[in-house]
Amino acid sequence: MYIIKESAIDLINKMPNHVTWDDIMYELYVKKKLATALEAAEDGRVISHEDVKKRFIPQ
Repeated sequence: MYIIKESAIDLINKMPNHVTWDDIMYELYVKKKLATALEAAEDGRVISHEDVKKRFIPQ
């Protein structure tokens, strides 16, 4: 938990002084989504591009 808090503080500190609440929330949202995606990739919970095309593009 401490690492997440420090990461959030670091992210906010790197933003310009005129940042809005929406800007902060967006950046935190994107950071969380990327962390979730990287964790899924490391765990092998991914689908290849070819498999996605097979699912969504009619043959």
